[in-house]
Amino acid sequence: MAEIHRCAWAGDDPLMRDYHDREWGVPMRDSRALWECLMLESFQAGLSWLVVLRKRQALRAAFADFDPQAVARYGEDDVLRLLQDPGIIRSRAKIEATLRGAQIYCEMQARGEKFSDFCWSFTQGKVLRNDGHARVVSTPLSEQISKELKRRGFKFVGPTIAYAWMQAIGMVNDHAADCFRRDVCEAG
Repeated sequence: MAEIHRCAWAGDDPLMRDYHDREWGVPMRDSRALWECLMLESFQAGLSWLVVLRKRQALRAAFADFDPQAVARYGEDDVLRLLQDPGIIRSRAKIEATLRGAQIYCEMQARGEKFSDFCWSFTQGKVLRNDGHARVVSTPLSEQISKELKRRGFKFVGPTIAYAWMQAIGMVNDHAADCFRRDVCEAG
């Protein structure tokens, strides 16, 4: 049987491998899913992605399956409740950023702006393809996206987080040149 080549970051952890093999880098066009991914990337700030993956189901439960309309209605009592939840990443700043992110999402929607259209406008709807050799953590485009997200009021969306999000949602194909997912993900 031929050996499967993956991106090195997938490592040996079964959860990371499954995430790599099924989700990472697949072009995502659903507004709610794009917002969820951005919020999860925000929770990663200062942590490893494996920590977020291990807590993802609890985060989904805590944030109403990342339904922006529901989360936008959360108040201080909800923040206090979430700070007591041992299953999630208990950072007041990140929890409050998620609530504000939901409000921003809803405000955009109320103006008739689809979050998906906003996200993909930065690449005119196209997947960007890197050479599969360089280890990139930010780019001028991730800096531009970060700046626009911050201008709109999102938090924990610096250029590195923005770039990780771009990779996760398949906006940029950063699978390694020999990774079995490289061409599959680009086909979307």
